[in-house]
Amino acid sequence: MRNLKRIVVVVLLLLLILAILAFVLENQQSVSLLFLGWAGPQLPISLIVVLTLLIGMVIGPVIGWLANRLFKASRKRLV
Repeated sequence: MRNLKRIVVVVLLLLLILAILAFVLENQQSVSLLFLGWAGPQLPISLIVVLTLLIGMVIGPVIGWLANRLFKASRKRLV
């Protein structure tokens, strides 16, 4: 049973890697983003999407941690 779990995890991980690789290979067109008058360098679409995803994966938990900390601090003041 333990080996079956490992095999399933490895197969799912390989499928995820293949999906990411296919996404990167299919989205090689270079684009330049314009934000508040600032024009970024020309980068492949896949790089921009992956970087945005990674930044969101960092910012999301940080915001959750800060909100939890503020919530605990406000509960302490009420007690």
